[in-house]
Amino acid sequence: MTGTAHSFSWRSIVLPAYLPTLLFSLGEGAMIPVIPVVATERGASLALAGLIAAMLMVGELLGDLPAGWLVARIGERAAMIGAAALASAGTLLALLVPTTWALGIGVFLLGLATAVFGLARHAFLTSYVPAAVRARALSTLAGVFRAGWAIGPFTAAAIIAWTGSSAAVFWVLVASCAAVVVVLLVLPDPEKVFGAALRARATSVTPVGGADGSPADGAGGVWHAIVTYRGVLARIGTGVGVLAALRASRTVILPLWAVSIGMRPDAAALVIGIAATIDFALFYVSGHVMDRHGRLWSAIPGLVGLSVGHIVLAFTHDVPAAVAWFTGVAILLGIANGLSSGVILTVGADLAPKAHPAPFLGAYRTIADAGQAAAPLAVAAVTSALSIMVASAAMGVIGLVGAAMLWRWIPRYVPRQPRHPAPDDAERDEGWTPAADT
Repeated sequence: MTGTAHSFSWRSIVLPAYLPTLLFSLGEGAMIPVIPVVATERGASLALAGLIAAMLMVGELLGDLPAGWLVARIGERAAMIGAAALASAGTLLALLVPTTWALGIGVFLLGLATAVFGLARHAFLTSYVPAAVRARALSTLAGVFRAGWAIGPFTAAAIIAWTGSSAAVFWVLVASCAAVVVVLLVLPDPEKVFGAALRARATSVTPVGGADGSPADGAGGVWHAIVTYRGVLARIGTGVGVLAALRASRTVILPLWAVSIGMRPDAAALVIGIAATIDFALFYVSGHVMDRHGRLWSAIPGLVGLSVGHIVLAFTHDVPAAVAWFTGVAILLGIANGLSSGVILTVGADLAPKAHPAPFLGAYRTIADAGQAAAPLAVAAVTSALSIMVASAAMGVIGLVGAAMLWRWIPRYVPRQPRHPAPDDAERDEGWTPAADT
């Protein structure tokens, strides 16, 4: 183990990196499963409810474009405080104006806030965590998100059972965002605490960029990064986008499916919470597998499992034991998602320039979130035109195609052992240097 790995302290990043994430994700985890329920209570059709739920991912996609620029200029703490304030404003709009359009706008604003919040955490850990433990650190970040998403649905179920109102759950997110702001104001700014020295020692992996490991334009904008790194983003990014799409489809299809088969909102939230708990329980396993065996062995089982789950679900809508099948498939999807915990974050960190990661990560997350945004919109469109069963099956097939892409490209761009680019490698013209230590 290197001196870098020895000098790194997990304790040093627990509060600044993980506590705000847990609080924010707890609020999201409570609110997201009830969005389709609230939409239908306000008169939306099943397809419109899916469209409103999709506004979260659309907001994340559009938020990725300025997020890299914003975090690079004002710092991660200020960006996260602003994101928490924006999320609260959107949630209050959705709560206090009881219409479907207000709900859609509020969910969209939450998506914008989520993009900024997530990129700030991702950029921080990419810069300050040594490569030897990067997968575990980022899988832990993903696991903390999942912890919030596991606790949130149980909180939602309890509030619905207590108040009889699905919309009352929205107050959980408002309270969580207030707690995030308090924590960020009380704790020291991590960028000042860790400083440039830690940023420098995280560079034991050769990133995308020039031969010296620097980006072609490290401080440039997201659009410049998309053009500069178009090859790797088109190949790895597309596969990662499919994985993000299946994850997003899961978060929309499960609540919609529960509404479609007539489950009670509190019962559906309970099932989703159980699946999220299983998902959370696997996050460290995923990080350990990635650090020991490579990123591929987390990405492929997870994406194949998500795909199979969608396909199986498509054939269970009208069977007598529809609720039991729904429960079983929800658990399968939770297991599959847990097995791939942190892989999107980790692969992005492997590829990003360490001196100025935010622009590249903004571009990378834009590609991933494009898939994440497109999936719920596609689910809503196919559900409206055909049925929710066809939508689920179609997403499963797309997922299998994405798994094949990742199987092809991850070994090339993120190899387990160091290698040098071939002299005639087409990526050489784009300034690509493969990761040297994964």
